[in-house]
Amino acid sequence: MRRTLTDRTMPLLAPALAILCAVAVVGCVSTGTHTKTLTELEAAKKASAQLQMQLNQEATQRKAAERQAAELQARLDGLEREKGQLNSELGTVRGQITDLEQKYASGNASSQEEIAKLRNQASELEANTARIAKEREQLRQEQSQLAATLEQERLAKEEEITRLTRTQEELSKSLQDEISKGNITIQQVRDRLTINMVDRVLFDSGQAQVKPAGVKVLKQVSDILKTVTDKQIRIEGHTDNKPISTKLQDRFKTNWELSTARATTVVRYLIDQGSVDRQHLSAVGYADTQPRASNDSEEGRSSNRRIEIVLYPKNLKEIAGQVGTTTALSK
Repeated sequence: MRRTLTDRTMPLLAPALAILCAVAVVGCVSTGTHTKTLTELEAAKKASAQLQMQLNQEATQRKAAERQAAELQARLDGLEREKGQLNSELGTVRGQITDLEQKYASGNASSQEEIAKLRNQASELEANTARIAKEREQLRQEQSQLAATLEQERLAKEEEITRLTRTQEELSKSLQDEISKGNITIQQVRDRLTINMVDRVLFDSGQAQVKPAGVKVLKQVSDILKTVTDKQIRIEGHTDNKPISTKLQDRFKTNWELSTARATTVVRYLIDQGSVDRQHLSAVGYADTQPRASNDSEEGRSSNRRIEIVLYPKNLKEIAGQVGTTTALSK
């Protein structure tokens, strides 16, 4: 009887076990996909926050320029009113002088001193009118110069973004293989470009020396970066939150030392081997203080262990001056 029951149960258990296995597999895939989605979502949030910060800064600068223009216009309007009042007073005084001169000529004026006094008053009014005209002209020149400066800065910003877009396209083409593998991402937010490379592209675990495969990648990057002259280039080292292992602590006491050493190594390569202008470069280590994803999963920690190459604007007024000079020479 027991054997018969077993024989009847086995055919039912097989499909059930198969279903359970399938559910388990689907569950694993879903968890991985979910973690990846959270990582991408976190990165998108940070990009959105960065864009919003830039937009806020630009809005603040624009409002300051608008306030300055409004103040200049208010001063111009005030000078116009003052000029009108002076002209009115000057006309009255001139009329009084003419009337007194006529009366004096006919012998009706009691004294010529009153005529001299009015003439002095008219001279003062004329001098004030000339002063106001000069101030008004200076204000108009300031207003015109402000408008020209704002226009040059706008053109500089547009040209800067256009050039940066070309740089992104060149980098994306050059690094297409690593990008397709998910090892490198390139993101442009208006006038800022970030090249994000997971650490395994350049370094072995716990090491700060660029491995041969990483040298090839840095060569592709440096070939493009050495042509960039209107950006500052900051190399950032980032790690996950796992402490440095005991066997490596004689070289890197903490993740701060490791992240800084890696950033410095990349900078040295870009200068020594890539011919990138050292004046455009800087290096900084952030350890685990700026994670892109949660450190609770291996995928998240892998995403956080990275080198970021950030291209950001130099002094916009300097660039605007260069644009203005180029425009003037082309006329």
